[in-house]
Amino acid sequence: MEPSAGRCVAPTVQTDVPARLDRLPWSRFHRLVVVALGITWILDGLEVTLAGSVAAALQTSPRLQLTAEQVGLTGSAYLAGAVLGSLFFGHLTDRLGRKKLFNVTLGVYLVATAATAFSWDFHSFLLFRFLTGAGIGGEYSAINSAIQELIPARLRGRIDLAINGSFWIGAAGGALLSVWLLDPDVLDPDMGWRLAFGSGAVLGLVILYLRRFLPESPRWLMIHGKPREAEGVVEEIEARVAADTGRKLEPVTKTLSLGDPHKTTMVSVARTLLTHYRGRTTLGVVLMASQAFVYNAIFFTYALILTKFYSVPADKVGLYILPFAIGNFLGPLLLGPLFDSIGRRQMITATYAISGVLLAVTGWMFHAGHLDATTQTAMWSVVFFFASAAASAAYLTVGECFPLEIRALTIALFYAFGTLFGGVGGPWLFGVLIAGGSSGEILWGYMLGAVLMIAAAFVTLKLGVAAECKSLEEVAPPLSSEQRL
Repeated sequence: MEPSAGRCVAPTVQTDVPARLDRLPWSRFHRLVVVALGITWILDGLEVTLAGSVAAALQTSPRLQLTAEQVGLTGSAYLAGAVLGSLFFGHLTDRLGRKKLFNVTLGVYLVATAATAFSWDFHSFLLFRFLTGAGIGGEYSAINSAIQELIPARLRGRIDLAINGSFWIGAAGGALLSVWLLDPDVLDPDMGWRLAFGSGAVLGLVILYLRRFLPESPRWLMIHGKPREAEGVVEEIEARVAADTGRKLEPVTKTLSLGDPHKTTMVSVARTLLTHYRGRTTLGVVLMASQAFVYNAIFFTYALILTKFYSVPADKVGLYILPFAIGNFLGPLLLGPLFDSIGRRQMITATYAISGVLLAVTGWMFHAGHLDATTQTAMWSVVFFFASAAASAAYLTVGECFPLEIRALTIALFYAFGTLFGGVGGPWLFGVLIAGGSSGEILWGYMLGAVLMIAAAFVTLKLGVAAECKSLEEVAPPLSSEQRL
């Protein structure tokens, strides 16, 4: 644990809320949390894949008639919205509560993606894509916080990884959906892309209904001077879990001493990250930047590789994303339990290092001409089986390694940095290398990604945090906790 300066405030509240939440058996309540909150990643995967799949339809749309440059700008608008939305809503999530904001952010997404389906020109489409991104970015901050605070400590690693990996369920669904919606023999092309974006709104409505049954995070209530409300929510959760499992819940003896609620500002957040948690901040930056670069560089340019170097028809590219998506989802799902049993530091180091080595091997085989479209996709699937677990662990790390009072904003800051670095830099660089038409140039891009992943593995080996099976308050005591005095 890194040293941290405290405030001279006497503790005023003894609470057993964290211990009671962490000792709960897995139940229907936790499954509801996973489905109602974890859907965010599926929606993001759906949005990103559909946006790429409908690019041609947007250019031929009688109403929109977008140019290739305008299509690219709409993608940038989505990313910009995600970055700004994560920062804005992340700050509000820490101040106003998890439940208020995860309903607001989903509402923003719902309205914006539905409005996208009714876009009438380039500027309206650009605005609605920006707002859709803002909703998704805000979801990342609010949802990561709520999930980690409601899931028992012994299961936090595997559940968090599986949820983050579910992005690829949305990606696969988007690929399959686009094949049907964009088939001119099935639907009018101008109607197809509109229904594609409207499908996200329909799914979001179902999830908005499910979220009605989720409570505010008792941990958030606890550190915001609302101990009675926190106690009431925990009692309600315990009653639901006991009724569902038929098990008697054991009493807990472990308590946490809290002082006055800690009011945070952007300055105090920056001071906390750069002074008290400098090592963890460095770790978070390295993990997020490296995985974002590799992911976005490959994902946003894989179609160019397949069409330019393997002559895959553009209308068949979507089929190649399915095995790629399967590998990406299975990695976090199957490797996730090891992050709780073997440990965070060991598994993050291993997944980043293996991803880097396999990426370098894939780059060399591509340059040497040993691959075709099928084997190239197979290699990508293997690489990202490990890289997806690594990337999901990056989100887990930045969520659980910082105090509760600033958790959502911290997640937002790291997400924004990773998105800007990887979402802009990675695709741009690989796009330039692919345009050059030389496999040798692309090899250098693969090698850069490999070096970043391997470097992140070494940083984790030195700075990694052993957070497995520990309560969030043990990993990073609240700013108002007696442990920080």
